[in-house]
Amino acid sequence: MLVLEYKVKGKQQQYQAIDEAIRTTQFIRNKAIRFWMDAPREAKINRIALNNYSTALRKEFKFVEELNSMACQAATERAWLSIDRFYSNCKSRKPGKKGFPRFQRDNRSVEYKTSGWALHPTKRRVTFTDKKGIGEIKLLGKWDIHTYPVKFIKRVRLVRKADGYYCQFAVDIDVKPESRTGNGEIGLDMGLEFFYSDSNGYHEENPKFLRKAQKTIKHAQRQIYKKEKGKNQRRKARQRYAKKHLRVNRQRTEHSKRLARTLCKANALVAYEDLNVKGMVKNHRLAKSINDVAWSLFRRWLEYFARKFNTTVVAVNPKMTSQKCSDCGAIVKKSLSTRTHKCSCGCNLQRDVNAAINILNLAKQARDGQSRSNATGVGINTLLGENLVEQILT
Repeated sequence: MLVLEYKVKGKQQQYQAIDEAIRTTQFIRNKAIRFWMDAPREAKINRIALNNYSTALRKEFKFVEELNSMACQAATERAWLSIDRFYSNCKSRKPGKKGFPRFQRDNRSVEYKTSGWALHPTKRRVTFTDKKGIGEIKLLGKWDIHTYPVKFIKRVRLVRKADGYYCQFAVDIDVKPESRTGNGEIGLDMGLEFFYSDSNGYHEENPKFLRKAQKTIKHAQRQIYKKEKGKNQRRKARQRYAKKHLRVNRQRTEHSKRLARTLCKANALVAYEDLNVKGMVKNHRLAKSINDVAWSLFRRWLEYFARKFNTTVVAVNPKMTSQKCSDCGAIVKKSLSTRTHKCSCGCNLQRDVNAAINILNLAKQARDGQSRSNATGVGINTLLGENLVEQILT
């Protein structure tokens, strides 16, 4: 699935109509959650039942009826996704919180399926045909969808961001593979001092986008509380504050995308740490730095470009990779403050480089030792446990 995003240009009343459609989507989703919570135990609430409930809401509320019927179904599908995730976590006995569905307060998008919208023949404008009054809006952007037939567009989503409104087209096509420029093998050790250190001895600097923008972000945040509640100046101050966070988010995305593409294009095997980021951010002293480095985002882009360049990506359990000598295999205990690995065998490496070599060695052992190896890198991500090699389909 390919998502093409365009910025939307329209009139003020059209923006207000989009906001109304977004609020309606949130209302339907929350009502579906409440319907599931209040249902008796013997009643089986599933995706179909929630879709039927959206029909009942359309008969009961006029503002819901004004929204396209398939957009109403898409809203109940959002509710079902959270419910189904909760059931799955309970069934698998996931430790900790199971993610009980909660009511939404800050929805920022409305999603249409195959009806309720019409693309202009020039494909530079899109018209929304339901009764919300959005009408025809202009699309601004570099990505051209002329090469994709309209029948391949399965979803159209209107999204409100800090710097305006955007229209996203979900196109049902396969990712086109590209040829690699090299067939190397590399291991990556993620960190806070460096974004990553690889098995070749290279250190990628940590960009620290949030830290660098922190001064201006805090200043923008203070300006909000200096404005009177309910006034237009306070709304503008909140918007300026949100734009600064949006800029940081886009910087992280572009940085992760660029590095992941470069690594997958130049290597046939990329091994990285399978980090429990959710557990790591519980350390409040490091939570901001861990969130700023965005390891999970980098991992998602690695897995995407692995399919594009036919590269094998392997997530390795990082246990003892920093303590084990990459040359002789001996365990050399060291604290976090010790940044150099020195072994009695004569191996002398920077701590993270030694860990990256161990990560690469573990990935190669798993690849060579298992019968179901990821030969193509398409749709498969290999996760290595402490004592178990397991294939996970992504």
